[in-house]
Amino acid sequence: MSGDGDSDSPTRAERVARQRRQLPDSPGVYLFHGADGETLYVGKARSIRKRVASHFSGGEPRLTSRVDRIEFLVTATEAEALLAEQSFIKRNRPRFNIRLRDDKSYPYVCVSLDEEYPRVYFTREKHRPGRAYFGPFSSAKRVRETLDLLGKLFQFRTCEGREPGRRSGSPCLDYFIKRCGAPCVGYVTQEEYRRNIEAIVDFLSGRYRQVEADEQAKMEAAAEGREFERAAVHRDRLKAIQSLFERQQVAGGSVGALDLIGVAAEGADANAQVFQVRDGILAERQSFYLDNQAERDLAEVAEEFIGQYYSASPAVPRTIVVGPYLRERAELLAAALSERRGAPVEVRVAERGDKRRLRELAERNARLALDQDRLRREHRRQRRVESLATLRDALGVEELPVRIEGFDVSNLGGEHTVASMVVFEGGATKKADYRRFRVRGGNGSGPDDFGAMEEILSRRMNRYLEQVDLSPHDRERDESFASLPSLIVIDGGKGQLSAAMRSLRPFVERGITVIGLAKRLEEVYLPGRPGPIDLSADSEASKLLQRVRDEAHRFAIEHHRGRRDRAMTVSVLDELRGVGPVRKRALLQHFGSPERFMSATREELEMVPGVPGKVAREIHEQLNRTG
Repeated sequence: MSGDGDSDSPTRAERVARQRRQLPDSPGVYLFHGADGETLYVGKARSIRKRVASHFSGGEPRLTSRVDRIEFLVTATEAEALLAEQSFIKRNRPRFNIRLRDDKSYPYVCVSLDEEYPRVYFTREKHRPGRAYFGPFSSAKRVRETLDLLGKLFQFRTCEGREPGRRSGSPCLDYFIKRCGAPCVGYVTQEEYRRNIEAIVDFLSGRYRQVEADEQAKMEAAAEGREFERAAVHRDRLKAIQSLFERQQVAGGSVGALDLIGVAAEGADANAQVFQVRDGILAERQSFYLDNQAERDLAEVAEEFIGQYYSASPAVPRTIVVGPYLRERAELLAAALSERRGAPVEVRVAERGDKRRLRELAERNARLALDQDRLRREHRRQRRVESLATLRDALGVEELPVRIEGFDVSNLGGEHTVASMVVFEGGATKKADYRRFRVRGGNGSGPDDFGAMEEILSRRMNRYLEQVDLSPHDRERDESFASLPSLIVIDGGKGQLSAAMRSLRPFVERGITVIGLAKRLEEVYLPGRPGPIDLSADSEASKLLQRVRDEAHRFAIEHHRGRRDRAMTVSVLDELRGVGPVRKRALLQHFGSPERFMSATREELEMVPGVPGKVAREIHEQLNRTG
């Protein structure tokens, strides 16, 4: 990576102009950085110099006016630049690139082929060797629907750990509702269980005709062997598969295995639809909502989406059908995806037949999804405004309570007392402004919620007084603490409200309203009033306050549970000989959670990679001593 960090130029514009003159006339990736170091945009080009020049001459002042520094990476080809671009986008998440609106890690279905009795489960984990991943899916709901379908068609275990079963030695409920063959008690052999898993892998891989033929053969073989109960199981499974295939049949033999991608864009919003067709059957229909802050055209939106989507996909199909807006970019995309797949990939614009019909259907679905999303957001916005207006009238204040802060305290017998601050702006959560507190007070005699609430509100008040006069460009400035709330919601009744008022006098003097929300009857208390105000518990305004209170409660409990689990787990591991940071991390990563680690058997501990048998036995003895 190269760049010009010289800061001798008197102005930003001159410094950027000098950097532009030094850019190479070669294929590669370029990055625009802002004055605070934020990566604003990542792009790729056949000629870095010419493409960057087009940004500054093409009327993009929202982007170019923020650019303070330009970096670049030269690649051998434009296809390599496309792959490198996706890596930088994933790492830096630039605001002016096309990206998924909810771009946390994609959900997948995973099959743990490295275990004797493989599991089939939902995951967002980084891909591990020895396991098969299928996806990505557009939502967690789609993954769970797929797992539910697989559970009905092919029985597999859902218990955690490398070995199936419970300590009780009896089958769990899944066996009795025909979702698992109970390999834990020998009701199904390992060979038969593996055949079910192979059928699941075939199904998820889109080899539907093979799955159908295999079930037909198993049914006939069982019938010939006079195993009529087993034959009936395969018969019912075959009927369910055939019924599913009939409903999802989209084309005849002219359409094999391919993905069809349709994109719609309007303003700063975009939607992409991915139709996955396998053996002429619509295997999956994925819908992705995209942020298009720079309002790029349809071709750029589609190109960036395809790059991001297949960079996260464990498999790339042989054929991808796109719209005519990508005609000039099809060859480049095919070269990049072929390198990603390790085999030839065809990216084509379908001109006629079933492929064109399905691609146009995907585009219509994308436009419809975009319109529906806009209507839903407008409806939610109107409801939020109405609830804020009702709340304003009920509290008797002049302005809408645009910024609401909610506070809650969580403890267990006085141990690890923590508190939370959540923020709602315009009636919606603003999670970037959430803050956590570790309560410092207390005399060790037990929990003191009133004292804890008074302490954290005092600290919130003090942080505001420290931050409010700092420049917005000061790195020490915390925008959340520097913001003045319109309304503060305390979880509790008159007692908690009184404790809060002792700490928030400077806020109250600035016109901030402070209320207490009691859980039992959802009563709202104002300072100086003996009883609650007249606000129905099922009104939109009351429901908004309840959401603030419940979110503060959830956030506090999450923080408390994390501290408690870390304290519990670290204390056990720290007392063991032969367990350093590497083994400690290996143990926690292997079991996935502190609770699962604490309940591990000796055999399970001995199977952890990198932990010798002697150390595993010492860990097990220690766990037994701690209960």
